[in-house]
Amino acid sequence: MKWTDTLDIAIALEEHHPDVDPQYVRFTDLHRWVMELPGFDDDPNRSGEKILEAIQQAWIEERD
Repeated sequence: MKWTDTLDIAIALEEHHPDVDPQYVRFTDLHRWVMELPGFDDDPNRSGEKILEAIQQAWIEERD
């Protein structure tokens, strides 16, 4: 997975953190959790606020 695979990342985050409300996740935690996902293989410096917002939004939508 890469940073741009927002839906795949959101699904994986939902599987790995089912008790977390994605609406209240800090971007620092979100960044770390994405980096820790199995199958994630991208440069940590390639993410930014816009990408993290997109991942968070996809996770919120996945939860609904």
